Amino acid sequence: MKKYTYSAKRSDNPENWCVIDASDKVLGRIASEVAARIKGKRNPLYTPHVDMGDWVIVINADKIRLTGNKWDQKVYYRHTGYTGGIKSTSVKELLEKKPEDILRKAVRGMLPKNRLGRKLNGKLYVYAGEEHPHAAQKPEVVEL
Repeated sequence: MKKYTYSAKRSDNPENWCVIDASDKVLGRIASEVAARIKGKRNPLYTPHVDMGDWVIVINADKIRLTGNKWDQKVYYRHTGYTGGIKSTSVKELLEKKPEDILRKAVRGMLPKNRLGRKLNGKLYVYAGEEHPHAAQKPEVVEL
């Protein structure tokens, strides 16, 4: 009999949905847990080049915690494309305007920077409050 390494296929993964409450959780710790779930590292059939992850819903993103002086010092940069067009936004400003983007940016930085990473990024739903419109998917509540 031949011996070979089993490589999982996309069809081997049952699509699970989970809800994570981010209230009073540290940003980096919850982002790494969410990224691992989206990538499928909790799955025993984990294969790096295949989408084996779960769909993740994060609620209460506006109640997330940061340690130290990061509320004032942590800055996100973007570029407009024009000369000298670098723009910066502090985390405190981002919390007032779009609190969901803080966690979304942290998780995106932990996913692969390729086609698979862009696909996996679509499996994350972040909401500022308690409510989410995904009750039909019957998500399981995950305690961290």
